[in-house]
Amino acid sequence: MFISNAYAQAPAAADAGLMGNLSTFLPLVLMFVVMYFLMIRPQQKRAKEQRNMMEALAKGDEVITAGGLLGKVSKVTDTYITLEVASGTEVVIQKNSVTTLLPKGTLKSL
Repeated sequence: MFISNAYAQAPAAADAGLMGNLSTFLPLVLMFVVMYFLMIRPQQKRAKEQRNMMEALAKGDEVITAGGLLGKVSKVTDTYITLEVASGTEVVIQKNSVTTLLPKGTLKSL
């Protein structure tokens, strides 16, 4: 009385073929393309800029480390740098812990 009859739907046409398969995978492919341009590519760009900055470190540069230390580079080796954090006080740190290269004269203005 209140229940309507349910009828079977006609089977889908078998002519869909390649276009049917492509249309099912297209949203997935588009999602990966968008994710690449929004997440992966910018992260690779930042990593490349960081690597170039670490390679360009030279004596006399003023830097900020990941731990928040500010100082002037007094010696550079392949994997370590010596950072002068105060007059007569030097700290040896890993090169990859440098996060920011400051403009010359920044430490004197602080």
